Amino acid sequence: MKLKDTAFTVRAERAVLFRVMLSGDHSEDEAPLEELRRLAKTAGANVVHSVVQKRPNIDPVYYVGKGKAAELSRISKELDADVFICDDDLTPAQVRNLEKVIEKKVIDRSELILDIFATRAKTFQAKLQVELAQLEYTRPRLKRMWTHLSRIEGGIGTRGPGEKQLEVDKRIVSRKIHDLRKKLHEIEKRQERLVASRKEFFTVSIVGYTNAGKSTLMNVLTEIDTFVEDKLFATLDTKTSICKLENGRKILVSDTVGFIQKLPHHLVSSFKATLEEARHADLLLHVADISSPLIQRQVEAVNVVLKELGCDKKPTIIVLNKVDAIKDESLIPLLQSYYRDCIMISAKTHLGIEELKRKIGEILEKNFMDIEITCSPGNGRLIAYLHEHAHVLSSRFEEHRVTFRLLIEDKLMQKLRMLDDTIQMKETTGSN
Repeated sequence: MKLKDTAFTVRAERAVLFRVMLSGDHSEDEAPLEELRRLAKTAGANVVHSVVQKRPNIDPVYYVGKGKAAELSRISKELDADVFICDDDLTPAQVRNLEKVIEKKVIDRSELILDIFATRAKTFQAKLQVELAQLEYTRPRLKRMWTHLSRIEGGIGTRGPGEKQLEVDKRIVSRKIHDLRKKLHEIEKRQERLVASRKEFFTVSIVGYTNAGKSTLMNVLTEIDTFVEDKLFATLDTKTSICKLENGRKILVSDTVGFIQKLPHHLVSSFKATLEEARHADLLLHVADISSPLIQRQVEAVNVVLKELGCDKKPTIIVLNKVDAIKDESLIPLLQSYYRDCIMISAKTHLGIEELKRKIGEILEKNFMDIEITCSPGNGRLIAYLHEHAHVLSSRFEEHRVTFRLLIEDKLMQKLRMLDDTIQMKETTGSN
């Protein structure tokens, strides 16, 4: 049995973009399909036309109205289009009905993003994550995507209940999803142990909208050469390296996959291991493209995903990047007042980088104390608490005492006294 190739490829195809704007939705009047256009371009498509229809609600049969579906069919013939890309997720029935009318391939936003992720995945982990996301997207759509729906023919070794081939395919996909989840779970466990092993460092994770300049900032802060490209989702794999602050203190900085509006839920789930760095970081650098007219909606889209990951309460610095590319400088004070305590930078020209480093250092010093604690080696509760809640920089065991040098949040100091009121503490200075 051979499954139909389900690769969602739109490379070098002539694409028509379309979407429905519901009544009262004026948030994207200026460029309602600009992001989808960039996604299509990243996937390699040549966008030849775009269609926006305003409706009071989504049509359950065609997504767009029946008349608009007929119009898309005419556009297809006039422009010799190869593929129609919807800016929202479509039901399998809507895709099937639209393809009948238009007589061309119809894909939705998730399918397009999955195509991009598939071309960007380089490491074993990223490839597993993309494959899992693709299969989870595909499973409920098998009836449309599989061509052999006839019953299994009888014969020696094949006689049985006459199960439909579609049901066999569904079980094959379900087993594959189970196996991929198991493999990724093992990777997640290793990733958690790796992240936990870095507790002696103050960790910073760079998050933000895709193509906001995260990898460029990573290169500047850590002086490494991370892949940078002016396309969406240029980075799918987490990279971590050391950054030296002004006072000589070393911190760990991690780059992450970019977020996007309406990021498919199964992609967030599949890339959980990749996003582990953000979940365990002490500080987030939320990078936003100040030159984008959609900056506010992009920041909000990232905040939605951070909340889903449980990172919305972490200390965060808003980093407004690409200040060198902003066309209307009168917007700068407006954005500064809207995003209080933000840092304006240009990762490309290094403008504002030293100020950002100083800000990171201030937060480190403000929230964490660098202290030495001397206690009895027999106080297991205290020692366990230190390893769980503090960054243990060094330990020195002597005959009747043990001395730890550590970074600990100042709000936890009272708890240490409660665990052992005989401990000796003193603040220290110096680098990690």
